[in-house]
Amino acid sequence: MSAHEGPDGQELVTVFLVDDHALFRAGVRAELDSVTDRVRVVGEAGSVAEAVAGIGHHRPDVVLLDVHMPDGGGAEVLKRLRTTLPDVVFLALSVSDAAEDVIAVIRGGARGYVTKTISSQELAKAVVRVSEGDAVFSPRLAGFVLDAFADRPGAAPISDPELDLLTPRERDVLRLLARGYAYKEIASELFISVKTVETHVSSVLRKTQLSNRYELSRWASDRRLV
Repeated sequence: MSAHEGPDGQELVTVFLVDDHALFRAGVRAELDSVTDRVRVVGEAGSVAEAVAGIGHHRPDVVLLDVHMPDGGGAEVLKRLRTTLPDVVFLALSVSDAAEDVIAVIRGGARGYVTKTISSQELAKAVVRVSEGDAVFSPRLAGFVLDAFADRPGAAPISDPELDLLTPRERDVLRLLARGYAYKEIASELFISVKTVETHVSSVLRKTQLSNRYELSRWASDRRLV
């Protein structure tokens, strides 16, 4: 917990925002400022590299972490920081409520997972709660975690057999493709060649048995990859 105190004498919870949409980050910052004196946003980042550097510099109490970003997303941030910054708590804040996304970041070390439909007041409460050691989930998402870790008969599946056919890099390419990125833009985002992008797209088309990028976009959207 931060040593700083708010106006009411309670300790402040410092927060770092990670999301690849600057407008969304600005909105979260403004909303948190407007509903509580207990939470203070101390920094933000729009990419994995920026997040790793910024979180390491600010050492916030809580990181609000987007799950899907062009360069690897929340899971990659967790992978790079969980062992080096064990005192920082991560709370996923995502548009996705897909089971595989929830499980991936919780296995990676996040303390909770809430969707972007959450109200400002509830988000502020969630931030404070995870900083105090609680695990926080949006309604129904906790069930995914219980099923995954209980390992009991009849547990809901948390994987998609078709999606499991794709490699992590193919998923990255597909996610950007579905967002409308051109091949050249995908290559730039992922630091690979255009030819490699084309190879990955061809492989995804073959594995999914689809015909073009428009069908792939719908396929990705149905699985909440976008």
